[in-house]
Amino acid sequence: MTLVQTISALSTPPSDNLSLGVRTSIINKEYSIADVRSSIYAAIDESSVELRQLNRHIHDNPEIGYEEFIAYETVTNFLKKHDYTVKEHAYGLETSFEVECGAGGSLVVICAEYDALPNIGHACGHNLIATSSIAAFLGLSKAVLGLGVAGRVRILGTPAEEGGGGKVKLLEAGAFKDTISAAIMAHPIASHTYKDGHTGLAGFKLIASHKLRIEYRGKPAHAGAEPHNGLNALDAAVSAYTNISMLRQQIRPDERIHGVIEQGGTVPNVITEFTRMNFNIRSPTIQRANELLARVKLCFEAAALATGCSVSYIYAPTYMDLRANDALCRQYVEDMADLGEKIIFKEDIPATASTDMGNVSYAVPTFHGGFAIPAPENVTGHNPSFAAAAGTDAAHESAIRCAKGMAVLGYRVLTDSKLADAARLDFETKP
Repeated sequence: MTLVQTISALSTPPSDNLSLGVRTSIINKEYSIADVRSSIYAAIDESSVELRQLNRHIHDNPEIGYEEFIAYETVTNFLKKHDYTVKEHAYGLETSFEVECGAGGSLVVICAEYDALPNIGHACGHNLIATSSIAAFLGLSKAVLGLGVAGRVRILGTPAEEGGGGKVKLLEAGAFKDTISAAIMAHPIASHTYKDGHTGLAGFKLIASHKLRIEYRGKPAHAGAEPHNGLNALDAAVSAYTNISMLRQQIRPDERIHGVIEQGGTVPNVITEFTRMNFNIRSPTIQRANELLARVKLCFEAAALATGCSVSYIYAPTYMDLRANDALCRQYVEDMADLGEKIIFKEDIPATASTDMGNVSYAVPTFHGGFAIPAPENVTGHNPSFAAAAGTDAAHESAIRCAKGMAVLGYRVLTDSKLADAARLDFETKP
């Protein structure tokens, strides 16, 4: 397919005035990719003030996973104002939503995140993810409708990325069961991590992560009068933590084990009856993560054996490693160059972080990019200083440039069968 494509144009007023449910007569007209870019960029720019307000409101009202009520209302109200029909509380999740428009052809899904971290707000910049994804959907959907392109574009609200596994639950509920040509999103990254003038990354690669809580149950007793009659669950937790600290010396450099004691007792003069810990176990592949989890569980169980306490586990959704789709990444690099952005094709070595978008990358062809935002030199994320950086105008502008690139990428997937086929082949053949 050439860059000049014969597609249908609606013989109606400008696309931003179109009712999404209205069908009108069409005429044939040729549009170059430059015309398409102009249409997408204009649609996004026309809503620039509203998008900045949306971003700021989400940033200034951080909410943890599955409690993103303000973010949910902010985004869904924005979409309704732009005449989209919103499927609310989608797939049984209270803070998930879905909008789809277009007809026939292929399907592109844009994923939006908007949860924050406890106590430190949007220190992972999910306000920017929401903004870039909504803007990309706005630009792409108006191009699809306004130019009469055969194809469908969907925005999917994906809550609780920060450990809650929102996308895992959405996968289980059937949100990605359709034949999807690409799932698309991008994440903010501190600009100082990029070298040689690069302003973003196409192929973000992350490692797998098991998440679980560990509960120890012992027996209470008076800590002064009869400690011998108690079984100390705090001793079990401390022992487990120490066991794992020693294990770290014998794990591989690209693996991570980290956790906290969430509940460690009440008062010092009562032998602690109950403790709970929360741990992440990460490794580059799910197979290696499974092997590491087995070693870590021996540490937990040894602590229970040593103290006479019982141990039980509460598992959270496991995050698969995030796979980069080469075909989609190459196209994004090319399209971002039109915006003056110098984008790295993909990471050679995965970053030692994790996302539930990794699970999506094993279900459908997936693009997960990164865009640079100014941040302090010693900060890369999950830090209050990154939360402050995520609220700046410069960060917002970077998110909007990324949105334009993602929208053009989505358009190409819908209209270029060679690209869609290449993305599917990469997805099906990548280990």
